Amino acid sequence: MANEAVIVSLYGQPKGCPVNFKCADGVAIEKGTLLKLSGGALTEVTPSVATDANVPFAGIAAAEKVANDGSTTIGVWTKGIFDITNNAVEIDIGKMCKISGANLVRAAADGDYEAGAVVGKVLEPMAASEVAQVAIGTY
Repeated sequence: MANEAVIVSLYGQPKGCPVNFKCADGVAIEKGTLLKLSGGALTEVTPSVATDANVPFAGIAAAEKVANDGSTTIGVWTKGIFDITNNAVEIDIGKMCKISGANLVRAAADGDYEAGAVVGKVLEPMAASEVAQVAIGTY
């Protein structure tokens, strides 16, 4: 996959507030992948994909998960600042963003809060296709 998020700073206690989520054994997940809640079993996550636009955000994969490795859990960062790639038009500093495809974000709208789709707050101006810092776990 491409455009994985990169840690700038983890915060909270413990650092990054990692949470273990369930995932399918057959799925491959790269470290830094934006993850969504899947609607399967409680707390199950899957990687964001190109067609995602209004999906509930879970967090960012803390480690690589190899397909068919026997593991059915993955650690997920839920608080921190990450370099994330913008998929659409410019997002102003201080605005909230949401998943907009595989490891991409775009500006969030009012309804995205209720849908649980907000990824976090943009900490620097973010032009289209640009990588910028986003604070996740900040609403």
